[in-house]
Parts: sequence; C-alpha cells; structure tokens
Amino acid sequence: MITTLLVANRGEIACRIFRTCRALGIATVAVYSDADADALHVREADTAVRLPGAAPADTYLRGDLVVAAALAAGADAVHPGYGFLSENAGFAAAVQDAGLLWVGPPAGAIELMASKTRAKELMAAAGVPLLAAVDPAAATAEDLPLLLKAAAGGGGRGMRIVRELGDLPGELTAAAAEALSAFGDGEVFAEPYVERGRHVEVQVMADGHDGVWALGTRDCSLQRRHQKVIEEAPAPGLTCALRERLHTAATAAARAVGYRGAGTVEFLVTADERPYFLEMNTRLQVEHPVTEAVFGLDLVALQLRIAEGEPLPAAEPPTPVGHAVEARLYAEDPARDWQPQTGALLSFDVPDEPGLRLDTGYTGGDTIGVHYDPMLAKVIAHAPTRTEAVRLLARALERARIHGPVTNRDLLVRSLRHPDYVAARLDTGFYDRHLAAMASAPDAADVRLAATAAALAEAARNATSTTAGGFVRFGAWRNVPSQPQLRSYRSEPDGHEYAIAYRTTRDGVTVDAEGVRVVSAGRTRVTLEQEGVTRRFHILGRDRRLYVDTATGSYAFTALPRFTDPAARTEPGSLLAPMPGTVVRLAEGLEAGSTVEAGQPLIWLEAMKMEHRILAPASGTLTALHAAPGLQVEVGALLAVVTDAQEEPNA
Repeated sequence: MITTLLVANRGEIACRIFRTCRALGIATVAVYSDADADALHVREADTAVRLPGAAPADTYLRGDLVVAAALAAGADAVHPGYGFLSENAGFAAAVQDAGLLWVGPPAGAIELMASKTRAKELMAAAGVPLLAAVDPAAATAEDLPLLLKAAAGGGGRGMRIVRELGDLPGELTAAAAEALSAFGDGEVFAEPYVERGRHVEVQVMADGHDGVWALGTRDCSLQRRHQKVIEEAPAPGLTCALRERLHTAATAAARAVGYRGAGTVEFLVTADERPYFLEMNTRLQVEHPVTEAVFGLDLVALQLRIAEGEPLPAAEPPTPVGHAVEARLYAEDPARDWQPQTGALLSFDVPDEPGLRLDTGYTGGDTIGVHYDPMLAKVIAHAPTRTEAVRLLARALERARIHGPVTNRDLLVRSLRHPDYVAARLDTGFYDRHLAAMASAPDAADVRLAATAAALAEAARNATSTTAGGFVRFGAWRNVPSQPQLRSYRSEPDGHEYAIAYRTTRDGVTVDAEGVRVVSAGRTRVTLEQEGVTRRFHILGRDRRLYVDTATGSYAFTALPRFTDPAARTEPGSLLAPMPGTVVRLAEGLEAGSTVEAGQPLIWLEAMKMEHRILAPASGTLTALHAAPGLQVEVGALLAVVTDAQEEPNA
C-alpha cells in the first residue's frame, strides 16, 4: 500500500497528481529546482526536497537526485508525471532498485517503446498498420514530402517537414542536432508526410492480471510546432469500423510489450480513414483529462491502484458520456512565431462553473521563468454534446482574467469558434492555413474603446474624491471651456498607438469620440455607452501597463510618456534576443564580416524547451557578432548587427 508518494515532476502535472493523493489519503512529496522554490506544486506538497540548480539537466533530469530525495523524504513510491524522466527506462529501474514502488509501466516496456524505430518494428510484428519508412540517403523527389522525426523523443523536438529534396541534408543536420540536445540521442528517421492527416490516439489502461482497457479515442490534430494545442474526446466523425480498428490496434500494442498502467497509442489517420501507428507514449498524457471527463474516471487513481498490484475494477471500461474538449493555455505569442513569454503573472482567474475544470501549476502572483515549458494551464469543458462543450470552453477562456505575459488565449477562442473547427473539419494543417487570419490584431475600434476605458481609469486614480459608489469626481467644474486631457497608449503585443482625449464638464467627464458616452468611471471599473449599447470594463494597472477586461475580450496597453527616451533607440539592423534563453548554435562559418542573405538563419536560441531561429533582416554584411554557443542572454540583448547592402558605403 502506498502511503507517501514523490512526484518526479513540477508544475501542473505535479499539482494534478497531488489532488488525487489528497483524495486517497496519500502523503505527497515534491521536488523542486532553485527556479521553482516558490512554485505552486511546492506549496501544495506535504514535503518538498530541493534539487540544486535551475536547468532541467541539473535538476528534474537527475534521476539519482530524485531517487535520493524520495528516500530522504520517506516516500515509498514515485510517480514520474509526463516529460522529464517519465519515459526513461533507466530511471524506472533505479526507482525499483532502491526499493521504491514505480507508478508506471515495466522498465522493459518503456525500453521497447523508447525508440520510435524499434517500436515500429515491434508494432509491425504485432500486425499494427505502419507508414513505410524512407531511407533519407536514398530518398527521391517521388518520396516527398517527408517528415523527419527524433527516434528517442517527442513533443515536436527534432521534427522537420521536407518538401524540397535539396533541403533534406540541411534539415537532417538540424533535426539531429535538436534531437541530441533534447534527448541525448541524435538518431532521426524519415517517413512520408501525410498532408491533412488527423492525429487520433487511444488511451489504454492495463493491469498485471491480463486486463487491458481501450478508453476511447482523442483527437489532437490542432497543433503548433508539432505540439498539441486543443484536444477532445471522443475524436469526432470517426466511423464505428475505424474506431473499433483503432481500439483493437491499441490493445494489441499494449499486449505486445506486456504493458501495465496508463499509456497512449497514437495514430495518423488519412483523409480516406486509413490509420497508421505513430508511437506509444508510455506515460500519462497531458490531455488525459478529456478521457477522465467522458468516462467518469480518475486515471491517476487507477495508476496508483495498478501499481499496488490491484486489477482493473471491471473487465470492461465504463460507458462514455458526453464530449470533452481541452485547451492548453501557453505563455507565448502566436503572432510572433509562438515566442515564449516570461514575467510576473499578475492575475490568473478562470471561471469556476459546472462542466469546467482547470489544471494548472500557477496562481496570480507567480512568475513564469525561462527554464521550463511555457504552458500555464489546461482548461477542460465537459458537456452532453460537442457543440455545448466547445461553446462552454470558448466562453470560459474569453471571460478569464489573465494579466501579465502575452498568452495564446485569444487564439484558442478564435480556434474554437472557427467554422472548420465547429464543423469538426480537423487535421494537423489547421494552423498552417488559418493562423495568419486568427492571430491578426483585433478590430481597431474595439481596441480604441478599451484604451478609452484605460485612460478614464488612469484619470480616476489621479482624482481627489470619489462618490459613494466608488466612482470619481473629476474636480471642480469652472464656467470656462476645459482643455482636453490627452493620454497615449501602445496596445500589446501588436504595437499600435492610440491617443485618447477627454474633458471634465459640469456633468462629469466626456470623451472626444463620436457616439461614446461615459456612464461612470472609477479606478478599476468604467462603463461606456456606444451607440446605445452599454459596455463594462474592468481595469488593472501595474506601473505603466494597463490590462482591460471586457465581456468579449481582453486588452493590454502600455502608457506612453510624452517624450521618447533616446536610450530606447537601437542601431538599424540590430538583432535582439526576442526572449531570455541560451544560444545553442550559429550558422556555419558565421563571423563578423560574413556576407548574409535576407531571411538566412544566423543564430539559434533555445528558451522554454523550444528552439528559435534569429534571421538576417536584410542582405548585407554582419558587422558585429556578440552571440556564441552556450551564451545565456536576456530579452533585448544585442546578438549581432547586419548592415544592409544598400546602405553600405560602397554599395
């Protein structure tokens, strides 16, 4: 019997496992890096053990330190969560060798599935359908497009789509380098890339008594950088025959490796409904809550039950009910190549209503750092029908108050309301086709109205008195025309500027905007009437940043000073770090004096488990290079300078 459980992970998944432990009467132990000393998972655990350092390689990936922490804290079992060491057979064996209970599949099953190339061979022998492998050295134009994948890991790392044969050698090199950095193994393989395919997976749960459950399907086709963004269960639009075929193949995969515990078998489904095995994840998946919702199960509780040697509760799983959809809320900017965002999370409030669930590792006041994945939370909606679940989730995200770093919240809302998504026309190319339109700036008139509310709230903060209702008296009125007061704002993150003028009058305050009337204005609440429609705004101010929440969206502004700071100017052609991170490599032969072409990748920066390319802004000469592999940089750091060929003295 498990009495004390250590979770070898952090953030949202650690908090989620702790929740089940509390319900079962199991004491909890957290491990934490120095960067996570004040993190939510540390605050929620009964006991916490420090792992010195900040980088994953020095902390959460140190299996020896994690095992030592479990023993020091008196734990009798270890749950790996997902990511980090969750699919490391050596770590699973080390946990068991230390006399601890491992809450996961046998080390042998992990080992068999650890390499995607070996897993495919095993699945072929078990009769599971596969895409034919392609030898990159022998690839021809007829084999295109190709998908390059890391053999030792997932999460989009080391993955490349190749559409031109001439690009293959360079992409192989880049994929191998990223795979080596992420997983310690540079092996990559190639397979045909299926255009407009769907990512469909089956959740399996197996015990040590020959019981295997296939817990329905999930659709995870909406992805960015080959990482999932929106998932749902069951996968919509599948025929009964295809669903049964997927269940049979997933069960065969689990039995082929003597599986035990929670696992997921992933498939690529073509437009003509042909399924092909992708991989088996030998752990709990990020998207497991949608399966829990429709089956009414606690998968973590089942994992613990199976680890204790108990069988599954019944020969067959429960009957699924309704539909569930999950959205991953990331601190990232979709309009800027999904750049991760860091900083203080000032407010974080998601509606708590029937049918909604929030899994998170953050609360308002926490700081989003540079070392780990930028996912803030998962928001899950469960309802009787898909239409109801999608509508409920979109509205919950729209109403959430998230103040601080830029997030993908607006993109999630637009995705859930996009006609293709509403109609369940899903495939992995969804964002390739629709991102440009969905990540565009909101309507300028709506932004201006929000900026008007921000200006009035700022003015209210400077007022000397308020009414009994908390609204503001803007000073004594004089029988002379008042001069307009002007406040200017830059909307974030698109950078558009808005100048807002308002005047104090005998009746209060007016704004110089046709058709807009000020109903009330306070330090945190403003009500405006626009062409007969009343709109309410909630405003939070922090330093020069203002956050404005409305019933249909949220906006962020930076208050602009009257005069530009000369120190803010940068030399033309300067390449600045878009986020804090580590320089992992430079273009081959790059040095001061090198000739570069517009759009050429020059510097690779890694931040929050993602790799970002810094491109040459124009064709010309690299006149300065301050970046070097291994260099840690802050946001805005000068990495290099490119002088435009048209501006060079002898051009």
